[in-house]
Amino acid sequence: MTASDRAIALTQVAASAADAKQGGDLVALDVSGPLPLTDVFLLVTGRNERQVQAIAGEIEDKLIEAGAKPLRREGRAEGRWVLLDFGDLVVHVFHEEERLFYSLERLWKDCPVVPLTLGEHPVDA
Repeated sequence: MTASDRAIALTQVAASAADAKQGGDLVALDVSGPLPLTDVFLLVTGRNERQVQAIAGEIEDKLIEAGAKPLRREGRAEGRWVLLDFGDLVVHVFHEEERLFYSLERLWKDCPVVPLTLGEHPVDA
């Protein structure tokens, strides 16, 4: 299976929102094959708790504006690892230390990368 067009479009909206708040190391993974419940994981890094919260807030606002409905959110108060579940798209906004520790890219290394474009430039995976 491959990620739906809607999931890819939402991923691009979320990535642009994260970039607007200086989110780093953006990686989108097509997890539709091994996971029947979602199509894409978007991974983003913030430098500190406040930035993680700001990135998550901006992503959530922009996805709601795009017509997506949040199903679940976790970790926002702590600002270390915020999970935003929009059904087809699950966004993980990590503090740098949590990103390294949990290493989701390693866990999902067999999943294809979804190309992202920020501004007019593609993001290298």
